[in-house]
Amino acid sequence: MPADSTNRAFWQDNINVPSAIREAPILSDLEDGDVLIKAGAWGMNPVDAFLQVVALPFLKYPLIPGEDVAGTVEAVGTGPASQKFNVGDRVVGYAIGASSRGNVARGAFQEHVLLDANLTAKMPDSISFAEAVVFPLCMATAGHALFGRDYLALPYPRIGGAPRTGKSVMIWGGASGVGSNAIQLAKAAGFDVATTCSARNFEYVLGLGADKVFDYKSATVVDDVVAEIDKGVCVGVFQAAGPFDAVVPCCQVSHKSKQKLFVACANAVPEGAAPEGVEAKFVFGGGDGQVIYYDTSRVIFGEFLPKALERGEYKVAPKPEVVPRKGLEGIQEALDTVRKGVSAKKIAVEVK
Repeated sequence: MPADSTNRAFWQDNINVPSAIREAPILSDLEDGDVLIKAGAWGMNPVDAFLQVVALPFLKYPLIPGEDVAGTVEAVGTGPASQKFNVGDRVVGYAIGASSRGNVARGAFQEHVLLDANLTAKMPDSISFAEAVVFPLCMATAGHALFGRDYLALPYPRIGGAPRTGKSVMIWGGASGVGSNAIQLAKAAGFDVATTCSARNFEYVLGLGADKVFDYKSATVVDDVVAEIDKGVCVGVFQAAGPFDAVVPCCQVSHKSKQKLFVACANAVPEGAAPEGVEAKFVFGGGDGQVIYYDTSRVIFGEFLPKALERGEYKVAPKPEVVPRKGLEGIQEALDTVRKGVSAKKIAVEVK
């Protein structure tokens, strides 16, 4: 346990009320699978800003929000899952945050954060904490969409890259945080990637490994994507980013394709979005979701990411933009920045 037993957190007491910085408990009895860290940086996601103004039925207030955190291990549980980590390790983790249904120790936006070992990855010294926080939620979402058994169920990525399969995957929103990870993961698993983004980000996604890029604003984007993926075998569609209705064009791609592809969705699937014959499913990995328990988490966080970063085979993408104000006091500024909209970058807050 940390010698300093005090802990401050960024509390959300309800929706549409100002957040507050105040004391929070530190969990003292760690179980197998628990990893307690001292935060070095936090990453912001659109969902963090969204949850300040929209109530979801499973949320319990007050809560400590946030999913993306990097820092230094302070204590670990006694079982084998926790013992993969040592005090002093530099790590990054996906804190299940608001989805933990009342367990405030697991929210990211605090000075001492309780992580699950299956959602925690060791970081090489070459990666700063602010760079590391681009990964957790985006990596978990992309990883489960591509490799989770209830989604596209592709073979896992390999260090050094898997042999080319000659097949493709379609990723909608490749310049987003989730999309940036999805492109790199799909390429490491041996698949060609067709993706969409705005025209200004074409070079960015090509630099991540995308093979074909389409402007999502084009009136013919659905037909253009279908024409490309139907040149060969496509293994599925992943809606990685976009507004609430971004699921619709992805389902249209599946419907118009001769292959009738499964659609994994980072957004909830609106009623009526999927035409008859198209299967579309929301990728959810919160506290009561599957993300902690799937082998996918263990492989992606525990095996693939640390080695790929150490070998320089995986890029920090999108690059973090660190807000000027540090510590918990900088989180609201960062969330306000996210709410205004960002493209091909991740907003981060450094502890100091």
